[in-house]
Amino acid sequence: MNRLEPGDVLARRYLLLDPLARGGMSVIWRAFDQSLHRMIAVKVLTASLHTDQGERVNARSEARAAARFLHPDTIEIYDYGETVTSNGSLAAYVVMPLLDGTPLGERIEEGPLPWTEAAAIALRLARVLMAGHARGLVHRDVTAENVLLTDDGPKLLDFGIAAWAGDPEDDRGTPPYVAPERLLGAPTHPAVDVYALGVLLHTMLTGRTPYPETTWEEIEAARRTDPPPRVPGVPHAIATLCQRCLAHRPEERPTAAEIVAELTAALGTATFGRHVRRGLTVAGSAAVALSALLWFQQTGLQQMGLQQPGSPQTGVQQTGSPQAGPPSGELRRQPRTQESVVATPTVAATARYMESSPAATATVEQAVDEFQTVLEARTPCGATDADVVLDLKQVLHTTVLPRGPYQSTTANLRRKLSDRLREGRLAPACLSELNARLDDIEKALERD
Repeated sequence: MNRLEPGDVLARRYLLLDPLARGGMSVIWRAFDQSLHRMIAVKVLTASLHTDQGERVNARSEARAAARFLHPDTIEIYDYGETVTSNGSLAAYVVMPLLDGTPLGERIEEGPLPWTEAAAIALRLARVLMAGHARGLVHRDVTAENVLLTDDGPKLLDFGIAAWAGDPEDDRGTPPYVAPERLLGAPTHPAVDVYALGVLLHTMLTGRTPYPETTWEEIEAARRTDPPPRVPGVPHAIATLCQRCLAHRPEERPTAAEIVAELTAALGTATFGRHVRRGLTVAGSAAVALSALLWFQQTGLQQMGLQQPGSPQTGVQQTGSPQAGPPSGELRRQPRTQESVVATPTVAATARYMESSPAATATVEQAVDEFQTVLEARTPCGATDADVVLDLKQVLHTTVLPRGPYQSTTANLRRKLSDRLREGRLAPACLSELNARLDDIEKALERD
């Protein structure tokens, strides 16, 4: 075991300052690059490398492969190496940028996350794993400590020590997240990442790991035969997906690509439901406002002496009472009193109310700000790649705000949104929200 202390220097270059996070496989240090004079993060494997030349070659090969794996939601690798520590052991290390953020583990310690937030984080991570698995890379240590929550969304650490799919058993991994087949000597496989992601999703939703065992000895002694635990209080699709990821048999788990599809659909359904509820709320508010308006109008007329309480008003009522005069089913005029007035908003009245609402009178600049707010929100657009967000912002600011060709501007943005959805880089829920904001922009442009 490596025993590193603040002030130790790796490879006569990287000055270790203080540990930032600890996992089952490594420790992340805040460090200073004495050659380039910049702050960095250095991840040091907690287990020493054996002197076997073949193992060292494999470690370097894995790091080189991971260095060529570029994804917006991973951390770039600056350097990899092996060095002799102060106690004489051989340690492997990975050098990365030092980013501002909060480890997901600290966020979970505050309590369970809302299911939409947990699903959005899991979606971003699943996309990284999907891309890595397509290259034959298996992360092997997807844990809360290896996820950093930054202003640009969650970032997955540790691809610098990823393995090739099919590699033989090794001791890398954090006990609560280790798939059961790894204890039986099964080779590295993408399904081990899916199991770990299922543990992480369960932990985000409940605040605790699905199983109580936390050490290798406890996990090896556990004999799990019951179905994986099911998360209560979340949508059926989310609970089922989490349970499938935790399946005891690796072939019963979904692939990372299937996880991406299912989480995208679940978040899209949630957003659609919010749209419906918001629409009903607005319609209900319009009805209440119109009822109040008619009541005040009625009262005002009476107070001005223009109409006496109980005086006839023009109203249309359908009646079938023989005593009412006209035959059953015939329409007739009926006197109404103030107490019997029930305001029923017409389509035209509702439209006039909606046109006077704040959303309908927003300026172009305000509508653009709303578009950006949705684009940068953790839900539902939190899984959008940083380069997609930047591209959409640039188009928005270079075409809409200068008041260019308005129709082509919105059409161009909508086309870009559709393209990103087709590429799998934009969630349907995010697309729906952004298109709604583009509708607001178009209305504001028409008013101008």
